[in-house]
Amino acid sequence: MHHEHLGDGITVVDIGLERPHFGACYLIESNGAAAVFDAGTNFSVPRVLAALADRGLTREDVRYVVASHVHLDHAGGLGALLRELPNALALAHPRGVRHLVDPSALQASAEQVYGAEVVARTYGTLVPVAPERVRALADGEDVDLAGRRLHFIDSPGHARHHVALYDEASASWFTGDCFGISYRDFDGGTQPLIFPTTSPVQFEPDAMKATIARMLERRPRAMLLTHYSRIGDVQARAQALVRLIDAQVELTHRHAGDDDPVAALTEALQRLFLDEVRRIGAPVSEARSRHLLAIDAELNAKGMLIWLERQTPKKKAAE
Repeated sequence: MHHEHLGDGITVVDIGLERPHFGACYLIESNGAAAVFDAGTNFSVPRVLAALADRGLTREDVRYVVASHVHLDHAGGLGALLRELPNALALAHPRGVRHLVDPSALQASAEQVYGAEVVARTYGTLVPVAPERVRALADGEDVDLAGRRLHFIDSPGHARHHVALYDEASASWFTGDCFGISYRDFDGGTQPLIFPTTSPVQFEPDAMKATIARMLERRPRAMLLTHYSRIGDVQARAQALVRLIDAQVELTHRHAGDDDPVAALTEALQRLFLDEVRRIGAPVSEARSRHLLAIDAELNAKGMLIWLERQTPKKKAAE
């Protein structure tokens, strides 16, 4: 199966992106009703429907599909999934709603970066969401799922169109990308590997650290990451994330003037992550670690350099 019940009425579904345990969406159950947090891609839809059936739920039981943000590995399949869930309403950040209703800009942007063939193979053609089937979430808003309280916050840092969901029943946050990445491939050491995701184009280090601090105010027992699944010992993981955010900022300043800054910073981030792998004693070779972290190192480097470039005009204007 491509899904696992975690307890507390929560099921994690492997969306089938890149490799096993790379990307997830979540099924949340309450008194015969359900919500889906993050939708994955068009090709994830059968896996979500299979998880529903396995849990004894019908497609009509799903009331909400939440987009943590509109990056394609999180919301690319939302429109296609809603076609299968007749009673479900999409919930998203106010900045993200228009991209769900008209995903043409998202599709075009992805094709410009990755190429049309890669986008078609990885994500498929994005399906628009009817305006009446999507609603913007306010910061601090509570949504009732058949007696289960879902609390949403605006959670910038990774993207300005990002929301996180606090689930009182499990004392857990569904984090999307605002609480980093923790691949299960690196389990087996003294603690899980975790690092921030700073992919283009809206990464903001101070905002991400503020979001992390806000999430900690709830004293959560666990974080439910889209990349990938549940992690505990939240305070220690948060400290590691903040440390690595600061380290990435420092490395970005150091390599921004190199002849090929993307390549230089990508390698520097690979070394930073490899140091973390060694620090936690993960039983993964350097070659295997480099392979597993290659995508994230390059995306993080590009996102960091875009962030730094945006800071430069502000500094000049202030002078």
